[in-house]
Amino acid sequence: MGGGGARGFAHIGVIRVLEQERIPIDLLVGTSVGSLIGAVYAGNPDSFDLEWTAFQLTQDDIFDFRLMNTIMGMGYAKGEQLEAWVSAKVRQRTIEQLRIPFAAVATDLDSGDRVVLDHGPVARAVRASSAIPGVFEPVTHEGKVLVDGGVVDNLAVDVAREKGADVVVAVDISEEVSRTTVKNLLDVLLQTTDIMCARSVVRSREAADVLVAPRMGSVGILDFGHKKQSMQAGIEAGRAAIPRIRAAILAWKEKKAAEAVPRS
Repeated sequence: MGGGGARGFAHIGVIRVLEQERIPIDLLVGTSVGSLIGAVYAGNPDSFDLEWTAFQLTQDDIFDFRLMNTIMGMGYAKGEQLEAWVSAKVRQRTIEQLRIPFAAVATDLDSGDRVVLDHGPVARAVRASSAIPGVFEPVTHEGKVLVDGGVVDNLAVDVAREKGADVVVAVDISEEVSRTTVKNLLDVLLQTTDIMCARSVVRSREAADVLVAPRMGSVGILDFGHKKQSMQAGIEAGRAAIPRIRAAILAWKEKKAAEAVPRS
């Protein structure tokens, strides 16, 4: 599940459709808001509960803007509020305890390498994966200084493969990037992030077995007033993708069956 701020509510719609179609989710890999939605669902795999929990999320729960932080720090917000929200909503404290295997993707600010967070504190992993450069302060974790995973890998298909996924369904919410009014530094940072994330997914989109790309229109990173619209876009894209998902699963099963037949 890719990053994209408030557009991430589309992920809930896709998950809802997968549940309705009884297509199992055996692994969740998320970048930025994808890691946030993924962590909540991995802790309690119920799309209705996920919707109820996520729809309580507001901009104020994520962005702990502080004047002194803007002047003296390395971002408009620290990110502590987001970490506290995840801690309050996800019952399990560590990734190892989650009910579905989960990994969050972040970026090492020193080396530029992708960092896969698949163990340790859930809330800290989500905070690191969601730390948009310039907007949130970088997160110090396990000896690394981390920022948003979208800097290097906004749609981490390769991570899912590396963790053993056979059929990868990638949900990309970075399309249709548009911002008609850029009025201040925060707008500049968010639009830059949008562009960067949209450009980083080109190869990953091709590598997925099935690509689900909800049509998000002009919904921006901070458009928390469009939760229903975003979720509906995810539902529609998920339903349209079901035939391709079933075909990918069938192709994988046939391949496994052929490999199991001994050669004469």
